[in-house]
Amino acid sequence: MMDIRHFANLHGRARTRKAVLILERIEREWRSMDSPSYERSLVYARGLAEFMAISDESPEEVVLAAQNFLSSKADLQAINRFRHALMAASGQRPADWDFVAEPRPPLSRATPRPGMRVYLEDIRSPFNVGSVFRTAEALGFEEIILSPECADPLHPRALRTSMGTVERLPWRRAPTSELAAMEGVFALEVGGIALQEFDFPLPGIMVLGSEELGISRETLGFCRRGCAEIPLVGTKASLNVATAFGIAGFAWLSL
Repeated sequence: MMDIRHFANLHGRARTRKAVLILERIEREWRSMDSPSYERSLVYARGLAEFMAISDESPEEVVLAAQNFLSSKADLQAINRFRHALMAASGQRPADWDFVAEPRPPLSRATPRPGMRVYLEDIRSPFNVGSVFRTAEALGFEEIILSPECADPLHPRALRTSMGTVERLPWRRAPTSELAAMEGVFALEVGGIALQEFDFPLPGIMVLGSEELGISRETLGFCRRGCAEIPLVGTKASLNVATAFGIAGFAWLSL
């Protein structure tokens, strides 16, 4: 990590953003309180905060963030709060992947169900595509198939939200017409049979539609096993497509 004295050579937002990167590295490398680097990380983080608190170049919000860190209990959560305060001060927006997930054994493991696949029809958001990949890998899906107009799984935002699963899970592109020859095709769509009553096929392929238009009429014609729907009670009665996939995918896995 950069010698704290070298921060004097950085100015403005460059200094604050460098501090954010260093704190993020500390969080991700920090495995446990018994780690040999634990005390060194604390000392470094405090030294960084002390420097930023007294520097004439530090904006008021950076000084306040540093002072709050120095006055709090020195632990991983305090470093995380300090980092997010510096992000806000430098104009960076926190994203869904900005968290620390410490390695731990799973509390329980489900039994994989061979034959689960998903088809994404014209999903435009790389964020949603990456989220579907991450969930599909976690639930044991065998393959993801994307329509020609679907967002690229290799887009930087998709790669980050997928948390590396794009490299682990088989995927390919195929026109919707190929669904005609596939077995067990069904749609996740409004107006279908409630998940708890739906007869999920195995093997099968779940079709997800675009965020704006849902599944096209032509593609619905290929869904010969029908449509599954998530019963909702809120007034909005709407879910993000990646969230809906997670709910339906778990219901399929839990048969």
